Amino acid sequence: MFESNHETVCAVEKALEQVFAEDFGKPVDIIARTAQDWLALDAGNPFRSASDAEAQNIVVRVMRTPLSADTPATLQRRCDGGEQIRLVNGDLWIHFPGKPSESKLLSALTTKRLGPGTFRNWNTVRGLTDMIKT
Repeated sequence: MFESNHETVCAVEKALEQVFAEDFGKPVDIIARTAQDWLALDAGNPFRSASDAEAQNIVVRVMRTPLSADTPATLQRRCDGGEQIRLVNGDLWIHFPGKPSESKLLSALTTKRLGPGTFRNWNTVRGLTDMIKT
């Protein structure tokens, strides 16, 4: 978390991507959110009833560009282990019944298929929310 003098989230992302490319010699997708947008992301968790007990199995793919409304239906065809998928404000929430790393769904959740985004589990979402609120 940090404060910025840039006027837009897009400007922050571009500035950070430029620095990362210079420092590491390759492009890195940066996804940024304002504090208010992060709080809305937290509040939008569609799996809140399972969140405390299964925080490590609930993830959100925070997207740079909102996903289309048909994305969950397209991805649902790849679910074979009881995964639940919800789209909330363009971000993709997934509740894995087992270890997320063992799901066949992961191969469909790439940047090449969905666009730039980053995965965060529910523990991380809550941790960042707590930081914002203090």
